[in-house]
Amino acid sequence: MKKSFIIYLSSGLLAAAALPSCSKEFGSLNGAVIEDLTTNPTEFQMINTMVGTESGIRNNLDFYFDATGVIGREIYRFAGSEPRYTTELLGKDAATLNNNTFYLTNSWNSRYRGVKNCNTIIQGCTNSKQITAPKKKGFLAVAKFFKAYQLLLNLNLTYTNGIRVDVNDPDKPGPFLSYDESLKAISDLLDESKADVAGAEFAFPLSAGFDIVKTDGAIDGAKFIKLNRALAARVAAYRKDWPGVLSRLNESFFDLNGSLTMGAYHVFSTGANDQTNITFFRKNSNGEIRLAHPNFHAEAVAQLGPNDDRIGKATLRDKVASSDDLSSQWDVWVYTSNVAPITIVRNEELILLYAEAKIRLTQYPDAIVALNRIRTSHNSSVYGGLVTDDELTTDLLRQRRFSFYFEGHRWIDMRRYNKLGDLPKDRPNDDVFDKFPRPLTEGQ
Repeated sequence: MKKSFIIYLSSGLLAAAALPSCSKEFGSLNGAVIEDLTTNPTEFQMINTMVGTESGIRNNLDFYFDATGVIGREIYRFAGSEPRYTTELLGKDAATLNNNTFYLTNSWNSRYRGVKNCNTIIQGCTNSKQITAPKKKGFLAVAKFFKAYQLLLNLNLTYTNGIRVDVNDPDKPGPFLSYDESLKAISDLLDESKADVAGAEFAFPLSAGFDIVKTDGAIDGAKFIKLNRALAARVAAYRKDWPGVLSRLNESFFDLNGSLTMGAYHVFSTGANDQTNITFFRKNSNGEIRLAHPNFHAEAVAQLGPNDDRIGKATLRDKVASSDDLSSQWDVWVYTSNVAPITIVRNEELILLYAEAKIRLTQYPDAIVALNRIRTSHNSSVYGGLVTDDELTTDLLRQRRFSFYFEGHRWIDMRRYNKLGDLPKDRPNDDVFDKFPRPLTEGQ
């Protein structure tokens, strides 16, 4: 039996990056070994590890968005040297998804590197005699939040094939859990993170992408809980725990009348020791390009109205781009520069989670208020359809489609509602997959 990829992770951690909002730089961890960081680490070592962890969880997100975006029929990804974007991911001519190729393993491995770093922080804080108890709790709260987020992204890929949650011992990783078991474990981890905030002191910085959890530049425990509960609300929706969605939203930064962009983000810069957002491609690029699915613009105009600003997430190219019997004249224009942020969770999602829960609980007037909040904020008209479960669900999925275009939600949403069959197949023998296989290196 093949050993899990987790076993082969480097014994050294990611070097700490100088994240854009940090007031000081921390030294490299290249000389540190795992034993130093897990047996009795200093506060400085844990700070350095936390900063490096936040930096590292941005790695290879482009592969995640490409994979979910192509299968979810949001985008085409053309690459002259890589045909699998248009063959395997689209199921061309009975092609199947490969369990040992870049579009799965690059993202999967990066997420588990993030989990590895979080486990190092958790173990280090548990064993350290040099860090005060309140500061340990601060490290634990954030590490568990990051860990839950990384596990959730991998579970989104493998779905009912599950994930490993217990990977503390790389030589003896725990079993793959079922989808439901994995979601419960992630939910429990977020609950642990929330509990750790009580009495916590946060001795480390987070980037400007986490300004929502800060007061006067420092992490505020009460605000961090609101972020934690926001992600927990998404997990509750995946579990179809609709009262749980509402209770978690009530503890989060959810604000029906607040800014839609309020939330937490991965941030990027062109500074030394940092990285740029490589999901950004310039308009009218050639060779390596991302194109909006050809139905995006027409359906956005028809379903949202011509004045909705979300239509601008696809822009008209100077000329049509074609490859492998696929073509589009629209560029993806979601990440509009190489330093554009990537959303972790924001208020727009929370409002639509509120609407979703209200629909599922047949509290339709509340759901319509929330849907209209999104519609009018984007210059669309108010909801005028039938007040039925089916019609409101259709509009919910419509708003989520265009609000979260190329943010990794569409494929998952259509899967959650058993609507993958409604996604277009652009060639006669294409297929729409519901999940990725377990990576080959994970064994069975």
